[in-house]
Amino acid sequence: QVQLVESGGRSVQAGDSLRLSCAASGRTFTTYIMGWFRQAPGKEREIVAFIRWSGGNTYYADSVQGRFTISRDNAKNTVYLQMNSLKPEDTAVYYCAAGILTYGRTFLSPNDYGYWGQGTQVTVSS
Repeated sequence: QVQLVESGGRSVQAGDSLRLSCAASGRTFTTYIMGWFRQAPGKEREIVAFIRWSGGNTYYADSVQGRFTISRDNAKNTVYLQMNSLKPEDTAVYYCAAGILTYGRTFLSPNDYGYWGQGTQVTVSS
């Protein structure tokens, strides 16, 4: 079965950098989109970034464009989210997700993903 395990979340100061990892297992992900979402208390889960495993095409939310970078390591079956210039508003639980590449899906919605990790907390203090 598909398993996604996030790691790397912790408490940091504004302006710091952090790298989240998502170790994926259970199948070959070449036909998948891998996404990072986040959810702050009292808010809906929102897309942060996604990457097409095969080809490496990426998408970033406007709020993180230029500060965050998503990447994947095929050999390690791991997806990363490098977060620079962190802001207090980046505080949230960050989730890794996997969705089968399907025509017509935008992969901006949590509904487009069938597999989820347990989440990792990122807290940014001012």
